[in-house]
Amino acid sequence: MIFRRIIQDIKAITRNDPASKNIEFLLYPGLHAIFAHRFIHVLFNWHVPFFPRMFSQWNRFFTGIEIHPGATIGGGFFIDHGAGIVIGETAEIGDDCVLFHNVTLGGTGKHHGKRHPTLGNRVVIGTGATILGPVKIGNDVNIGANTFIYMVDIPDNCTVVGTPAVIVRKDGIKIHLKPLPTQLPADAIETEI
Repeated sequence: MIFRRIIQDIKAITRNDPASKNIEFLLYPGLHAIFAHRFIHVLFNWHVPFFPRMFSQWNRFFTGIEIHPGATIGGGFFIDHGAGIVIGETAEIGDDCVLFHNVTLGGTGKHHGKRHPTLGNRVVIGTGATILGPVKIGNDVNIGANTFIYMVDIPDNCTVVGTPAVIVRKDGIKIHLKPLPTQLPADAIETEI
């Protein structure tokens, strides 16, 4: 299974990066980081002490990408220009997701157990976006650059931008939405006609 995921990760590079030529993808730090994480995560799941965390720190040193050994990452994961990415211990990332540089999938420091975001499948997160807390990001969600999502779930098929985050598109339809509170009131959505 681990090698099938690595093949999916390589295919994700050619699918998502038009600059990828020949075997240059072998030089991508995002590929190095996810490749190492796949093996480190196995050690973490086997409850091997100390070494998974040590290897993840080495991985961070060499790639500039910090992925906690406990993070669960689906196949077809692509990190573009990965410097500054942080993925927390209880983060879960679905299949075919894309993260650009300086993305944080972090915790708030106020939760125990599940503390980090869960991403659905085919989620694209732009440069500098920050998602904090045990939130759920649905399938086929696009999150704009420098968007800040704090403690609010995002439904499927949305485009989210801004600080604070605002849903600007749902199911392909432009919408006007007030900034997302910690709980979205039913009257917040106004459909544009």
